[in-house]
Amino acid sequence: MEEAEPDAPARDRKFVVALGRGLEVLRVFRASDGLLGNTEIAERTGLPKPTVSRLTYTLTELGYLTHLPRFSKYQLAPAAMALGYTALAHIGVRHIARPYMQGLADYAKASVALGSRDRLAVIYIQHCLSSSTLKVRLDVGSRIPIATTAIGRAVIAAMPETERDSLFDDLRERYPQEWPKIRDGLDQALSDIRKYGFTLSVGDWQDDVNGVAAPLVMPDGSGIYAFNCGAPSFSLSRDRLLNDIGPRLLEVVRTVESLLSGRSDGPGEYEDTKTPAFQGGIRGTTGTGGSGERRRRA
Repeated sequence: MEEAEPDAPARDRKFVVALGRGLEVLRVFRASDGLLGNTEIAERTGLPKPTVSRLTYTLTELGYLTHLPRFSKYQLAPAAMALGYTALAHIGVRHIARPYMQGLADYAKASVALGSRDRLAVIYIQHCLSSSTLKVRLDVGSRIPIATTAIGRAVIAAMPETERDSLFDDLRERYPQEWPKIRDGLDQALSDIRKYGFTLSVGDWQDDVNGVAAPLVMPDGSGIYAFNCGAPSFSLSRDRLLNDIGPRLLEVVRTVESLLSGRSDGPGEYEDTKTPAFQGGIRGTTGTGGSGERRRRA
């Protein structure tokens, strides 16, 4: 089910409705989509088709959409993609975190991701895989449910109470039948975060996928992120998540937070920044060296 157009406050004179609708049109394009026509866009946004037709025409004229007359459909144009790449380039945490995420991915033979909230989902802004074949292969830009995944629950756990309550209201309205079960999972996640510093998802999102996640509240107040580590259930049991991978993931989070706060200067002089001595989230292990990027400590 697609997310509906966001409600603009009825008396908010600063809110530009036309701009909001245009951005909603751009949002409906997903990585798995080929081309979308005005009818499909109207269904996804809940906007009238004549309104969508005017918006897609305008976005095409501005270079954000490409119109393919043969199919009477649209696809995102390079100008729209440039916005996303520019935004990613300015999210410094993803670059700082990457070597530590890769170390954990290689250790766990799993997927490690960094994400932040996007309405009722979490969007991946960084993603690392081990060389092992995984059943679940997501990538930067992927969106997964916020309420039933470990990474989503970790984000929720770090939210201010008022924001969390508002999100719970939205989830209750969107999923009235599933809400009691969803709420139980969220309550357990909040308890896990208080007890362990991380939370688990054992078959909650997909039956055969397990994961663990921990939140990161940016020291400068710029937002809430979360890291996760996940793999097929036969590879990551609940016991291993709780006693091995979870603590290692938490150490990754603490290290990244320390770097962001200026309390640590990261890898030492000429140390390999692609395969750091800090392997799998545990300090003190031996580095592998290698021919990765090297840099001097500032």
